[in-house]
Amino acid sequence: MTTQRDALVELDDVYKRFGDVTAVDGVDFTVRRGEFFTLVGPSGCGKTTTLRMISGFEQPTEGSVRIEGRPMEAVPPEARDTNLVFQHLSLFPHMTVGENVGYGLEKSGIDDEEIPDGKSEREVRRERVGEYLELVDLEGFADRDPTDLSGGQQQRVALARALVNEPAVLLLDEPLSSLDRKLRKQMEVELRRIHDQTRGASFYVTHDQEVAMSMSDRIAVMNDGRIEQVGPPEEIYREPASQFVAEFIGDTNLLDAEIVEHDGCPVAEVGGPDGFVVPADGRSGSVTVSIRPEDFRVVDAARTDGSGPARADETTTDTVDGEVVERFFQGDRTNYVVDPAADIEELQVIVQGREDAVDTGERVTLRITEDAPVVF
Repeated sequence: MTTQRDALVELDDVYKRFGDVTAVDGVDFTVRRGEFFTLVGPSGCGKTTTLRMISGFEQPTEGSVRIEGRPMEAVPPEARDTNLVFQHLSLFPHMTVGENVGYGLEKSGIDDEEIPDGKSEREVRRERVGEYLELVDLEGFADRDPTDLSGGQQQRVALARALVNEPAVLLLDEPLSSLDRKLRKQMEVELRRIHDQTRGASFYVTHDQEVAMSMSDRIAVMNDGRIEQVGPPEEIYREPASQFVAEFIGDTNLLDAEIVEHDGCPVAEVGGPDGFVVPADGRSGSVTVSIRPEDFRVVDAARTDGSGPARADETTTDTVDGEVVERFFQGDRTNYVVDPAADIEELQVIVQGREDAVDTGERVTLRITEDAPVVF
């Protein structure tokens, strides 16, 4: 449970309308002190508008935004204890790296109590710029031209510039989206490391589910202006609150099913009597079952030449037979498309490492990981 003391950013029933268009539709969530919080969703769902309302560049049509318990309705962007890192870095090309990082400090000034006796504000500013360049692993780069740096180094300069004023909330608007995959993965590690060494919270906006899952303490999934679910990454992935969350966060198989009685208990029957069933307490009628590709395990295979056994065990309610129709080797894993023998649409299956390698055309038996399916 989040206490008032833990809460750093609070959005309470926030709406934002542009004419007849509702971009943000009754959003509620809290960002806690010290956490890395990510707002993730498809393009156009209202993520950036939400971030702009926290930063002050947009005002809510209804509802309230509070930072450190203080309502932000009449507070302009420059007076909020936030700093924003954009997708496009906008470093000043006519300034050195050090001048870029220290720009905010020079504009806002440094409080007198932070300036030790015998030192000037300029000296203190230079020292703090050095500290934050060291934090982002750019020690000694203060006199460099930012245009001479790599994309990843420029990104770290932008982070140092945003952090040097020590904001309570660092706002990040898809700052890694323009980087190639390898550099993006490196910067994810760097950004999380930098966050862990600062005192404030990080509020990250992205459409990239992989980035959200790997970096966040908690995730809010947004769709069509609304928050579908808030929680830790593993909870969002394993216990999605809606069909949208299951489909958007990672890959999943969404299968039509009917609730029937099995051994006196309600279960979701996928593919009719010849298919399989999963527990479905409290459900009735037609439902949808979500099963992640990695939650199928190949328990046996029969080769097309008849050299292998059809199955090693008897029919059970948590297995499904089918034929491999596609195989995609991806190094650390192999992706399969399996056409079930029962009346079920094709299944996406992931096998990690070297285990259970099978080829296109082979018949397989798949077992479903216990407690993995989610019923909507």
